Amino acid sequence: MSLILFACVVRVRDGLPLSASTDFYHSQDFLECRRRLKTLALRLAQYPGRGSAEGCDFSIHFSSSRDVACMAICSLQCPAAMAFCFLETLWWEFTASYDTTCVGLASRPYAFLEFDNVIQKVKWHFNYVSSTQMDSSLGKIQEELKFQPPVVLTLEDTDVANGVMNGHTLMHLEPAPSFRMEPVTALGVLSLILNIMCAALNLIRGIHLAEHSLQVAHEEIGNILAFLIPFVACIFQCYLYLFYSPARTTKVVLMLLFICLGNMYLHGLRNLWQILFHIGVAFLSSHQILTRQLQDKQSDCGV
Repeated sequence: MSLILFACVVRVRDGLPLSASTDFYHSQDFLECRRRLKTLALRLAQYPGRGSAEGCDFSIHFSSSRDVACMAICSLQCPAAMAFCFLETLWWEFTASYDTTCVGLASRPYAFLEFDNVIQKVKWHFNYVSSTQMDSSLGKIQEELKFQPPVVLTLEDTDVANGVMNGHTLMHLEPAPSFRMEPVTALGVLSLILNIMCAALNLIRGIHLAEHSLQVAHEEIGNILAFLIPFVACIFQCYLYLFYSPARTTKVVLMLLFICLGNMYLHGLRNLWQILFHIGVAFLSSHQILTRQLQDKQSDCGV
């Protein structure tokens, strides 16, 4: 008998189903469990990264990070470590195939229908490959569950009435586990240094111009903003390079646009070479941000 019966990928913020395995089970208990899974998907933002909802015949497990969650219906004989190992593998497979922008722009259920085959493949592997072949990865998950146990619900807790769960709202503020970025490169360090230099130059010139303008005239407010806005954009570029942020591409484009427009506005206060230097550093930093991805996870779950 299969231990993992059904799996799906959903968007955390609104529970929109993105992809799901083929459903071969039609018993009344299983269909009721499916209904409760859909209800639980709408509440995932309130829970930590891992959790389980247990009932009489089936259990629901979920694992989420950022705006993507993987959920599964398993038989009660399925070990929790195996279920979460399966969900973690599924999460990495999905996020390797689709970026956060694609997930955020999805507007209809099951927008990533082609990923169903991957879910079926991973589910089959965990159902029919000997557990001894996954001992190392299962042991790792068991250790993680020991130090950070998942939230435990009952299937009845997944019912929602007027936005309240059984008369009380469960709010869990523990953050989902963070993921490491790829190591910083030499070119990335150079872009950081140059970006900090540009930010300092913008700040110094902006403050100096502000002090002068307050004593002489108020017409220089545009020039002051043209120095200070690129200063903020340079600092934010440094942040985007060092730390992962959702909708990173959109933010990078906006910061680059602010820097370019600010420097073009300053034509006259800066010569052409100075403007090209600031814009060139902004493009270098943008390229480094977009090429630095999440660190690849070692495939240790037997898939």
